[in-house]
Amino acid sequence: MASHTYSPEAHSRAVTKFVKTHLDRIEMRCTKDSGLKDEIVAHTQKTGESINAFMIRAVKETMTRDKAK
Repeated sequence: MASHTYSPEAHSRAVTKFVKTHLDRIEMRCTKDSGLKDEIVAHTQKTGESINAFMIRAVKETMTRDKAK
């Protein structure tokens, strides 16, 4: 049986390949003085939800409400 050694470079390449082939990325920017980031972080900490999961839920709920209009 062959022994396998951990290679950080190989791991990094594998993660990068996975991200490129399986995930879409959307960036949200807010000004630092708006405090929105801090509000989002505080909210997600209270609910135990990740920021990504919260953002996806918020977008889906808003689109559903908009479609109902």
